[in-house]
Amino acid sequence: MSQSVPGNARTRDDSDEEVCDPLADYFLGLEDYTEAIRLHLQVIGRNPSNGLAHYHLGYAYGMAGRRRGELREYQLAVELGLTDWDLFLNLGLLYQEDGRLQDAADALRTATILAPDHAEAHYNLGLVFEREGKLRSALQEMLIAAQLDPGQADILNMLGVIYAEMSDYARAQKQWSELLAADPEYDPARINVSRLKTKLQAQAGSKAISAADQPGPVAK
Repeated sequence: MSQSVPGNARTRDDSDEEVCDPLADYFLGLEDYTEAIRLHLQVIGRNPSNGLAHYHLGYAYGMAGRRRGELREYQLAVELGLTDWDLFLNLGLLYQEDGRLQDAADALRTATILAPDHAEAHYNLGLVFEREGKLRSALQEMLIAAQLDPGQADILNMLGVIYAEMSDYARAQKQWSELLAADPEYDPARINVSRLKTKLQAQAGSKAISAADQPGPVAK
């Protein structure tokens, strides 16, 4: 689950919602990011307060590898009042990649509020909570994501990871086993099952050694 593609240019309707330029967004859709950047800069030059154009320009910058420009334009779009859920998703993903976990959580939480039925937002918010060590919050978001998209292997795998980190090894094992039964070629689950088996064996061996080191009964 990676960067979300922004919506295409909108047509102005009775609600008078903000629109972008159809030609600029046409090249964005073609993945011609050089031309998309040029045209979106022209749109912003004519109307600097167009938050949607700033968002689309930021997305084009990101796809062209210009991360500083991407972040700047996303932040400008937010400051201008744009409330597209995928703007906050992409902003959260960018913060997450930069290790700015609190900022990422704030942006992704906003995305889940704006679009509560999108598994992608809940999944990525769960990832941030997991990295922060907030395992109960991570589990809650991942369970919501799994309910919204029950066939998504990455979500189901992360559920297993969170269960394991909460020391609920039986539930983690069950989660990964069910995932592998449905998709035997899904390597992350196979690796996690192997690691869990090694961990449990090591723990069992440590307990056995500890018990052997205990003094026996004193002879009378």
